[in-house]
Amino acid sequence: MNTCPPPRTVAQALAQTVAAHPHRDAYIDQGRSYSWQQVDVMASAWAAHLSSLGLRPGERIGIILPNGLPWVLSYLAAAKTGLVVVGLSVRYRDAELDFMLQDSQVKAVLAPREFAGFDYQSYLAQARQRFAALEHLLWVDEGFEQPLQSGAKVLHEGTGPEPDDLLMIIYTSGTTGRPKAAGLTHRSQLGSALAQHAHVRAVVDDMVQLAMPLNHVGGITCGVLTMLLAGGTCELVPMFSPEAVWKMAHRHPPTWLVGVPTMLTLLLMHPLLAEVDMSRLRLIVVGGSNVEPVLLQRLQQQFPGVSIMNLYGLSETSGAIVMTPWQADQQALLHSIGKPLQGAQLRVAGADGEELRSGEVGELWFRGAGAIPAYVGQQQDEEAFAGGWLHSGDLGLVDERGLVYLKGRQKDMFIQGGFNVYPSEVESVIAGHAGVLMVAGIGVPDPVLGEVGRYYIVIRPGASVSEEELLAHCRQQLADYKLPRQLVFRTELPLTPAGKIQKALLRAEECCS
Repeated sequence: MNTCPPPRTVAQALAQTVAAHPHRDAYIDQGRSYSWQQVDVMASAWAAHLSSLGLRPGERIGIILPNGLPWVLSYLAAAKTGLVVVGLSVRYRDAELDFMLQDSQVKAVLAPREFAGFDYQSYLAQARQRFAALEHLLWVDEGFEQPLQSGAKVLHEGTGPEPDDLLMIIYTSGTTGRPKAAGLTHRSQLGSALAQHAHVRAVVDDMVQLAMPLNHVGGITCGVLTMLLAGGTCELVPMFSPEAVWKMAHRHPPTWLVGVPTMLTLLLMHPLLAEVDMSRLRLIVVGGSNVEPVLLQRLQQQFPGVSIMNLYGLSETSGAIVMTPWQADQQALLHSIGKPLQGAQLRVAGADGEELRSGEVGELWFRGAGAIPAYVGQQQDEEAFAGGWLHSGDLGLVDERGLVYLKGRQKDMFIQGGFNVYPSEVESVIAGHAGVLMVAGIGVPDPVLGEVGRYYIVIRPGASVSEEELLAHCRQQLADYKLPRQLVFRTELPLTPAGKIQKALLRAEECCS
């Protein structure tokens, strides 16, 4: 029986796991297994190398990588030294990276020289000239292994960071679509991960193929950190594809199956599923958006007897904060997102912030567990944290059993394939095209992605703009998961007397079509 006190920092959590399970597999990356002891030694060596560059506690290191051991080692090295990881998606492009590098004052960046057709070497060389804080460019495909060799200097670990020190920054768009920096501390990440770890009853024999991106709380907190607390094994999936996941699962049968609805939909559709031994599978976790009941029913049919849970969380909650209870009945599973995890508090708030009664719809406010107290970048939003509560922007209700039901979002945000998309950000890019007069975006239902962006566009008089031209324009400035999936050309859009576009009428039109 583990009698260790709960860890106060991620470095302490790692030390406890290494002491308890030194030779158990921690990660599988590109077919190679690494024990907890090996990971600890490599993370210390990488931390020592980063320190030798002059990086000091509180300074930021950006990581632009697909899932893999270098990502995890950099996160753990930061946890040991007090550095702050800035999670940057390999899907981001110039404009997005420019803002985040500048806003977070990144001092070092770890990236591939080239990935998926994007020339990081050229981009980052130019970025270093533009951003005074950026000093070090570290290339994962050249020189990363050298500091990890057996002869490398090992970090002398002193007192280390404190629980309320920043550990990670994740960018999440606000109501205006401008990215905001959610500052995750050791305390907040552990608050969420410890609550999830206890709820899912994670154990050392657990194995999961982890495809959720590590620059997202779904990957780093719900996956890496929760499994670290258990001493279980993560097989790191660089970029999600159902074929890649099932091939890995064929070699290493999982006990967990984890993903956003789009991932699980595609996994169920793939023929390789029939060849995988799923006899060890005990838990399926579906997170990232409101899950369609039909998907949950299909999972039940495919995997009878396996427990299924919804997971609700935000960047601002550092990870999971609501999950389906064990032995939930069909109604609870199919239609609610579950109950707040241990240590989390929920208020359903009315227009004036008053707490609403059971069954009344209001905005979901949270505190405790992994909820952060504020943003840490230039883009602030004091209202989002007013009164010591995190105002989620999601509408919902709580029934007499304490189950939480989502009823929509106050903001225009929709979730496309598990990723938050804010139409105003995309609208701004589309409106920047010389041929566009007006644009309005909404989320519409999609059987695979859950929701997709539909953008209504009015072309400037005399201009000629094609769908292909607009999409090419968007690809230059937006991550691929934000790209419009539907473009609808109109001669006019419905306006209020004040000249604002009435999106409610566009949504009503979609509902009636």
